[in-house]
Amino acid sequence: MTTIWHNPRCTKSRQTLALLEENGETPNVIKYLETPPSIDEIRAALTALNVPAIQIMRTGEKTFKNLGLSKIDPDETLITAMAENPILIERPIVFKNDRAAIGRPPEDVLNIL
Repeated sequence: MTTIWHNPRCTKSRQTLALLEENGETPNVIKYLETPPSIDEIRAALTALNVPAIQIMRTGEKTFKNLGLSKIDPDETLITAMAENPILIERPIVFKNDRAAIGRPPEDVLNIL
């Protein structure tokens, strides 16, 4: 099963979803702004991506600055912030089996299919 954390207002997210469908995938689409991932789901995403929390954060987002976050904050601080403010999560993230990829650029997700 393929899953995408998707924001339909985001061009890269729409392009990634279309690319998945063009490659025969029918992903489970999670509109993560409406259904935010839990702290455990974010931790699992980081494990699947094999990256620190800052790598999936939208550091240019106004909320990042408003919360007083920094790029050197501990992972747990950033994970909690993403769970409470899903707008901070980079999009899209695609999951397949125990692997994940960020769709920036969209073609990066092809490596996990």
